[in-house]
Amino acid sequence: MSRHVAIVTDSTAYLPPHTMERHGITAVPLTVVLGDRALEEGTEISARSLAEALQRRRPVTTSRPSPETFAAHYRRLADDGAAGIVSLHLSAELSGTYEAALLAARQAPVPVRVVDTGMVAMALGFCALAAAEAVQAGSTIDEAVAAAEKRAAGTAAYFYVDTLDYLRRGGRIGAARALLGSALAVKPLLELTGGCIEPREKVRTASRAIARLEEIAVERAGVSPVDIAVHHLAAAERADTLAEHLRQRVPGLTDLHVSEVGAVIGAHTGPGLLGVVVSQR
Repeated sequence: MSRHVAIVTDSTAYLPPHTMERHGITAVPLTVVLGDRALEEGTEISARSLAEALQRRRPVTTSRPSPETFAAHYRRLADDGAAGIVSLHLSAELSGTYEAALLAARQAPVPVRVVDTGMVAMALGFCALAAAEAVQAGSTIDEAVAAAEKRAAGTAAYFYVDTLDYLRRGGRIGAARALLGSALAVKPLLELTGGCIEPREKVRTASRAIARLEEIAVERAGVSPVDIAVHHLAAAERADTLAEHLRQRVPGLTDLHVSEVGAVIGAHTGPGLLGVVVSQR
C-alpha cells in the first residue's frame, strides 16, 4: 500500500466531481436543514430545490459537519494508505466547520493539518486544488499546506446579491449591516475579506451592479496568469454572460469555471446571487 498525503475539504468548495476524483480530493458535506429535514449538501439537496424553498420563504438553516463525521473520513483515508492529511475548510468566521475538523484531528490515526483558508466557494476550491497538485508533484504535508496558503493569499471573491435579507437572517453579513438602512434603494456588491463578508460598493441598479462586478474582476485579474470561477444561484444566464465577457477581457486567463453554488451558500445569499472568484496561479 503506497503512503501518501490526502487532501480533504468541505462541500462549500464546490469543486466539480470529476476534478475531485482526478486529484483525489475528499469533500465532507455540510448540512442544510429545510423545515424539519436535515439534508447533506451535494447529495440530498440540490441548489435548485434550495432556491425554490427560499422563494417560497420556507425556513432554511445550515450546520457544520460533526467532529465524528470528520473523524470517520480521516480514519478511512488512513486505512486507505494516507500517511498524513491536509484538511482545508471555509472561513472559520462563517462556519464552525474548521473547529469540528480540529476536534477530529486530535484523535486521527495519522497527522492531520487543519487549515482555515478564510475562503469559501471556489476560492476554497482553488486552495484545495493547489494542495492536491503539490502532493501529486511529491510535496510533503507542510509543503502542501504552504501551497494552499499561498493560493489563498492570491485569491479574491466578489459577490452581487439581489437582496441582503438572506445574509441578515443568517447572521453572515459582518460589517455589511451598515448597508441595511438603504438596502431597498441599492444593489450591494460584497467581497470576502479577512474571512468575512463585507460591503464593497453600493450600486443603484442590478445591471449596473453586475457590470461593476465584471470591472472589479478584470481589474483584480490584471495580466498575470489567473483562474476564475463564476458562481450563481438560479441565475444561469447572467453567469454565462459574465463568464463570456471575462473570457474575452482577461488576457492571463488559464481556467474558467462556471457553476451554481450549493445549498449552504445559497441559503445565506438567496436566488439571484452572482459571484466571481479570481485566483492567481
